[in-house]
Amino acid sequence: MKYSTLEIKQEGHIAHVVLNRPDAMNSMIPEFWTELPAAIREIDDEANARVIVISSTGKHFSAGMDLSVFLNMKEDFKGDPSRRAERMRRMVMLLQDSFTAIEQARMPVIGAVQGGAIGGAVDLLSACDMRYCTQDAFFTIKETQLGMTADVGTLQRLPKLIPIGVVKELAYTGRNFGAAEAQQLGFVNKVFDDQASMLEAVMKIAQQIAMNSPLAVSGTKTMINYAVEHTVAESLTYMATWQAGMFQMEDVFKAMEAQKTKTLPEYPPLHPAIKKMNS
Repeated sequence: MKYSTLEIKQEGHIAHVVLNRPDAMNSMIPEFWTELPAAIREIDDEANARVIVISSTGKHFSAGMDLSVFLNMKEDFKGDPSRRAERMRRMVMLLQDSFTAIEQARMPVIGAVQGGAIGGAVDLLSACDMRYCTQDAFFTIKETQLGMTADVGTLQRLPKLIPIGVVKELAYTGRNFGAAEAQQLGFVNKVFDDQASMLEAVMKIAQQIAMNSPLAVSGTKTMINYAVEHTVAESLTYMATWQAGMFQMEDVFKAMEAQKTKTLPEYPPLHPAIKKMNS
């Protein structure tokens, strides 16, 4: 699939999704909202990649929702209020799905941020498994200053990443928070001097992940995400059920043999997605 807002690179078992509209600060035009989830799901479906890295080009990571999206929505505010509201609800859920695709991907997704990550960009990053940034990076829950409530994931995911009182302050005020504060809060894992050193380090982390069993990593992501939403007891029960079906010895023996011989293990990939039933 060809993309107008993204560039996709494959580096070994690492898929690199690059936001590629630097002249417009990678603002999220209508095409972006269908292209990003399509790209993530295509990578997930093919199952060749074991890690996805999302970065961008230019001075800023992303300026968030493009004005054109709001202008298009304006046309929907006509006619019968109930039908208008039903359409608006479906539109918001469609936008939400763009970032839910990141959360649902079987492999970890890493965000690499330089410059500004504004509005919708924070929604995107909140859905990632890990985040890294440059010293000049800053983050803004901008929607409140624009007269609206953030509606595509920040208010739902960020309270599970950083203290809720801080989330409320950032959301109510719409103020910027920089790289140092983001790291102190635990929103980003590490801060780098510049984009080149950040991407080099992020790719090394991605390579470390990709060296492990893709089934084990996928199961780990699933279990952590489940634990965030459920009690310890529920999560342990789900873990036991998962292991009853997923725990097989093939990858364990490969890992043990690799450690014994001091070589790199070679794991089979996850199966591609099932597109249709065999006739």
